[in-house]
Amino acid sequence: MSGPTPSNRRDFLTGQAVRAEWEQVQNRLADEIAAPRVTPGRGPTLLLQTTAMACDFDVMLNPDGPDSQIESASAALEHVHELERLMSVYREDAHLATINRLAPTAAVEVDAELFLLLRRAELIASQTDSAFDPVAGALVALWRRCRSEDRIPTGDEIEAGLAKSGLRHVLFDDARRTVQFDESGVEFNLGAIGKGHAVDRAGELLLERDVSNWLVHGGRSSVRAQGTHAGHDGWPVGLRNPLLPDRPFATLLLKDAALSTSGTAVQWFRHEGKRYGHILDPRTGWPVETMLSVSVIAPDAALADALSTAFFVLGVEKALACCHNFPLVGAIFFPPPNQGQMLEPIVHNVAVDRLFVAG
Repeated sequence: MSGPTPSNRRDFLTGQAVRAEWEQVQNRLADEIAAPRVTPGRGPTLLLQTTAMACDFDVMLNPDGPDSQIESASAALEHVHELERLMSVYREDAHLATINRLAPTAAVEVDAELFLLLRRAELIASQTDSAFDPVAGALVALWRRCRSEDRIPTGDEIEAGLAKSGLRHVLFDDARRTVQFDESGVEFNLGAIGKGHAVDRAGELLLERDVSNWLVHGGRSSVRAQGTHAGHDGWPVGLRNPLLPDRPFATLLLKDAALSTSGTAVQWFRHEGKRYGHILDPRTGWPVETMLSVSVIAPDAALADALSTAFFVLGVEKALACCHNFPLVGAIFFPPPNQGQMLEPIVHNVAVDRLFVAG
């Protein structure tokens, strides 16, 4: 079977080449995934859990791991609490909250780890056409306030929030490791990358302590898995049906990689008969309504976290075009089915032998 013919730049920009590529891939995947296979199941595990960043963080271990693994997992979870004190915008004593208060009037020296994360977030924003934006705190706060008041924002409020969002308002000084905002009301919000970073750091601490087989969950939406489990070449991770969240859609065998899922099946509210999800398009200020969910597989959880949000905002075709910036990333898109049709995911760069669709 010959591969796709080379595409020209016009095809790429209009989405024709992307659409043709994934249509070919989907036809092949449909045949391969449909073949009967045994879905890997989870075996006995040791589970440690804590609550941080308004969600549960879990560390799962194989029972036959090293004697020190329980102590190491406890240390990893304790480090998550330290990161919450670094990255949260909901705790007045957190470093990021302090930056948001002080940066409009002066350059603020930033913790080294947080500075690198902010710089990385800036890069990902530039690679995703700002569909991921770590400086959309004004918009996030606006929608949270309006939801508590049982209303939606006015057009003027959205415009005001947009005017105070975006990395254009941030001045980074690498030599002094400082940040400063160009006006008041600008705020960092790392809700779309912070949990993933915490998952990564917990996992890295386990590796530093010679624990080589583990799975770390952050709020069930951010996962990183290392090594093997229960005789499988990886850790089985369930993907929920975005239309029926209590039912599984597939199992992904995850190894030495991370998974993040963004969707609005759980977090949403209804106003005057209309449903509004919690994922905002930072370029328009309004919730995104064109996707059910997106799952991203990446080398680390911070990247998976940020890209699942960005891809959800971009929609299938623009996200697939964006994937050219991230050759090591895979994605599973769940667009809304047409009326009367079944849910049909679109799979990009995910090995067929890693994905097991539920019967």
